[in-house]
Amino acid sequence: MTTWTVATAVHTLLDAENRRHDIEPLSDTWADFTLDTAYRVQDETLARRLMRGEHITGVKLGLTSRAKQARMGVDTPLTAWLTDAMTLPIGDPVPLRQLIHPRVEPEIVFVMGEELRGPGITAGRALAAVRSVHAGLEVIDSRYRDFRFTLPDVVADNASSGFVVTGGVARAPYDLDLALEACVLEVDGRVVYTATGAAVQGHPAEALALAANSLAARGISIQPGWLVFTGGMTDAIPITEGTHLTASFTSLGTLVLGASTG
Repeated sequence: MTTWTVATAVHTLLDAENRRHDIEPLSDTWADFTLDTAYRVQDETLARRLMRGEHITGVKLGLTSRAKQARMGVDTPLTAWLTDAMTLPIGDPVPLRQLIHPRVEPEIVFVMGEELRGPGITAGRALAAVRSVHAGLEVIDSRYRDFRFTLPDVVADNASSGFVVTGGVARAPYDLDLALEACVLEVDGRVVYTATGAAVQGHPAEALALAANSLAARGISIQPGWLVFTGGMTDAIPITEGTHLTASFTSLGTLVLGASTG
């Protein structure tokens, strides 16, 4: 049986990611695995990514919608890291060979214009720090078998990070009613989900404020130029070879995503 430490958890998760090999949740055998420890694992994993040449591009929130919380059996949102290695250019297919069991969800994305440092950040203050708003798609890929995990497990796994796509349509934050910004998600021409920005903590700016305040407890602030993926508006859809996914937003344009094993 593994004697779990932050170092062994980091090694296990990165090895699973690199080898495309799913594992049982750490919490199955790590009796005193806490949320604080999980964030230490997440931050050390980021440090390893930076050592191998990746660069921070922003942060993402996970489990901000009731749909995602219900599916995963947790009730608390979380924060995680984005790096340039997770960026998928618009039009590129999802590289399935690099993933284990990918799923896709639509999100509202902020590009920051100012530093946002908690604690005490409100939704209004958060939105004032935003430079532009975009449509986004996140390709999540848990390293845990069957997407089974506790909250500390998914935090340690960097909130099931895979790839992110940011739409090319940029809108000023105060030009939109983000709570009412709608998305229609289609798979192979069939509508599978509809949602609005209100699905994300009531308003995406609430999710941004939550991120700033949560990161402040770890001595981190959100930097100008960073992307903030505010969390899935709908449940996530599995994507396989040949899948054709379209996310159509009211004001933020349309994103189309396919997948390839090539």
